[in-house]
Amino acid sequence: MPALTASRPGRLEFTVGLAMCMALTALGIDMALPGFDAMRQDLGLPADSTAIAGVVTVYFIGLAIAQVACGPLADRFGRKPVLYAGLVVYVGAALAATLAPDLVTLLVARFVWGMGAAGPRVVTLSIVRDHHRGEEMARAMSFIMAVFILVPIIAPTLGALVLALATWRWIFAACAVLAAGVLLWSLRLPESLDPQDRLELSFGRVLHAAHLVVTNRSTIGYTLALSVLTGAFFSYLASSQIIYDRVFGAGEQFPLLFGAMAAVMGAGMLSNAFIVRHIGVRRLAHGAIIVYAIAAVAFLVVVAGAGGRPALATFLVGVAIMLSCHAILIPNFNAIAMDPMGEVAGTASAVIGTISTAAGAVIGAVIDSAFDGTTLPFAIGLATFGLLALALVTWAERGRLFAPIATLTSPDPASLTD
Repeated sequence: MPALTASRPGRLEFTVGLAMCMALTALGIDMALPGFDAMRQDLGLPADSTAIAGVVTVYFIGLAIAQVACGPLADRFGRKPVLYAGLVVYVGAALAATLAPDLVTLLVARFVWGMGAAGPRVVTLSIVRDHHRGEEMARAMSFIMAVFILVPIIAPTLGALVLALATWRWIFAACAVLAAGVLLWSLRLPESLDPQDRLELSFGRVLHAAHLVVTNRSTIGYTLALSVLTGAFFSYLASSQIIYDRVFGAGEQFPLLFGAMAAVMGAGMLSNAFIVRHIGVRRLAHGAIIVYAIAAVAFLVVVAGAGGRPALATFLVGVAIMLSCHAILIPNFNAIAMDPMGEVAGTASAVIGTISTAAGAVIGAVIDSAFDGTTLPFAIGLATFGLLALALVTWAERGRLFAPIATLTSPDPASLTD
């Protein structure tokens, strides 16, 4: 596997830098959340309009679509050119969003912005797979995700600070500046794809690689499970501001509450990085998805019993449990899905990312559109998709959960038709 030389970033810088590449995806969302009310007012939308949630939804759709191209390109030309191109598009679209005169133009800019974010996302996952396998990959992913999750902790506060000094448009301008900084740092990254391992760029090869992904029972099962969980998570991202404001009257405390929940998720990912080595990626993932499903159903019962308006403290406890499970499930499901795909890591990362992001965006939008002034639709979504994720994992494992502790294998792609 590729090794970092003394002239390249050290391990800590390497991990933090990759995490920041991933974090740009979250940055483009979380910094904007405190500005939703200002956007509604400036763009002439009703105060309770959920149409502004499209700023999040179209971003994720652009992210999903562009990954289809980014993966094969990363396998053909290397990781760095795709990373650079994505960051340039990210910066340009963020600047375009600052100038959007209406909601339609803003949504178009956000769609392109999401496409730009696809490059850093695909390349980060590909580089991790280039360097690691099995439990080590899950561990590395957890460290990256843990650093990455620090962004949602501080991003809403940064967004609120910008709003206190300027208009919501400057939030997007700030995102562009931060992305430009990451672009400059990325010049230090080594190329992790050996030239002799670069694959031919052809439609047939892309289809073949995608076929390997969708016909491998473990990879597609965990990808679909990741997709439905991503939908629930996207719904929380897009609807949290209006829930805290309209349901609990805590709009002014939104940055603090959102940051606290992100801190819980970050702590969970850090814990996962240490626990996975001792328990095993599959055992830990299986235990977490069972806890998630049970907790989601219990949360729904509590919320329904309160008429969709539980006490804020009760809601926060429920969300904290859900996000703690997400912290374990996201890196481990990604690791399990990616592990058999070493020979087509870039394309596999793209296919997995496209499926999970596109499906997640649609599922999240469906949950968001059902908002009725209470938390009941959100709770129903968590329970429904939590149970579905458990069923998909059970199918992927042929009903045999909690397999013995073992390093995941990486069979030859030609054999991945089970």
